[in-house]
Amino acid sequence: MRVRLIVAGTRLPDWINEGYAGYARRTGAGLRLELVEIALPRRGVDPRRAIRAEGEAMRAAIAPRDYVVALDSRGRAMTTPELARWLAARLADGRDLALLIGGPDGIEPALLEQAAFRWSLSPLTWPHGLARVMVAEQLYRAHSLLQGHPYHRA
Repeated sequence: MRVRLIVAGTRLPDWINEGYAGYARRTGAGLRLELVEIALPRRGVDPRRAIRAEGEAMRAAIAPRDYVVALDSRGRAMTTPELARWLAARLADGRDLALLIGGPDGIEPALLEQAAFRWSLSPLTWPHGLARVMVAEQLYRAHSLLQGHPYHRA
C-alpha cells in the first residue's frame, strides 16, 4: 500500500527531514511512505486565501481512489493497537492512503469534510514538521505490530 503524506510546508530543518526519512525507509514491504510537500503562501496573505490555496493543492495531490485521512486535533485519537487494527483494515481495503497535514491555519474546511477519517495525534497542537515525524513513526510502529516485529513492546 502506498501512503502519501500530503503536507503544507517546505524547507524544514534537517532533523525533521531525517527523522521522517528514517521511518519511511524502515516501513519496508507492504507500506510505502511518500512525502508530498505543498508550498505555503507568503507571509501576510489573508489566512482564508492561504487555506483555500493549500486546499486546492492538496486536492490536486489526492488520487481519485485514495482513502483520505485528515490529521485534526478534533479527530479520533487511537492507541497503538487501535491504530494497528485500523491500518490492517486499510490494508485489507486495498486503497492507497492520503494523509493530510494542513498549514499554520489548518486544513480547508471543505477538504476536512471530504476526509473519510479524521485522526488526532493528540489534543495538543504540534509543529507541523514534528507531526510528519510522529505520523511516520506511528505508522511504522503499527505496521511493525502487524508484522510481529518486536519494535512495539508496550
